[in-house]
Amino acid sequence: MQQLRYVAEIAKQGNHLSAAAEALNTSQPGVSRQIQVLEGELGVDIFRRTRNRIIGLTEPGEHVLAIAKRVTADVATLRSLKMDLEALDQGQMVIATTHTQARYVLPNIVVNFIKRYPKVELILKQGDPETICAMVEDGEADFSVGPETQRSFPELLRLQGNEISRIVVGPKGHSIFSEPELTYENLAAHPLIAYDARYSGRWKVMEAFQRAGCTPRFALSAIDADVSKTYALLDLGLAILTNAAYNPAQDIGLEARDASHLFAPSTTTITLRPTSYIRPYVLEFISSLSEKLTLKAVRSALKSAIARD
Repeated sequence: MQQLRYVAEIAKQGNHLSAAAEALNTSQPGVSRQIQVLEGELGVDIFRRTRNRIIGLTEPGEHVLAIAKRVTADVATLRSLKMDLEALDQGQMVIATTHTQARYVLPNIVVNFIKRYPKVELILKQGDPETICAMVEDGEADFSVGPETQRSFPELLRLQGNEISRIVVGPKGHSIFSEPELTYENLAAHPLIAYDARYSGRWKVMEAFQRAGCTPRFALSAIDADVSKTYALLDLGLAILTNAAYNPAQDIGLEARDASHLFAPSTTTITLRPTSYIRPYVLEFISSLSEKLTLKAVRSALKSAIARD
């Protein structure tokens, strides 16, 4: 187990032995020695090296890392299982999520959850879509809530929640809001503000423009809706956002127009480790994210994922 923990931590620390040793509260020579012992027992090299420096994983090492992540996560789950079973209405729940979800989608759900489970400490960790999935994969979060990702994350179960359509946001009185019809052409005539390339909102917008044969001009890329709206209010560009990110009562000075006929919606995606013990209140929170994510549907998806493994 210790050796597998070392393998997982070295990979997590970008192949830096010293950083892994520090995170594991042990010595660098000790980590290096245990990895060599494991490689000797398995009869394969786990890491690629040059001049005694680790530079990456070998092909067998990729498989060892995948197993190491699963085993260490399962052991951590076993250690907390007894406590969880004795206290079903208290504990900790860590949600990895994006800014838009944390700021605009989750607040009411969180309020209702805390009222129902006042003894559960809820921790929100923010990041881009791939980072939050990696948090779940590494056991740093119970589940993630965010948009789709381009990376597959085969070890995780993905559940699809609600779709969120897109809008165009700009300063009140902008000429785009008086156009008889919103088209790719009249949008492309103005500077635009879009999400960073790590977000599905950016590549879905780009794909739509490309299909239409238009080349948009982006004045700014941002990592969250609030930043996008700040610069849209300064008339630096029209922001293409999800409709959840706009509230006319709060977004004074801004106006929005539906763009669902131009751009594909984002699908809220929940990812979790199917082999982990999922506490009842975690399942209940997930089921509150969408009407189609009933407890029965979530449990069925978990069983199917475990059976495939």
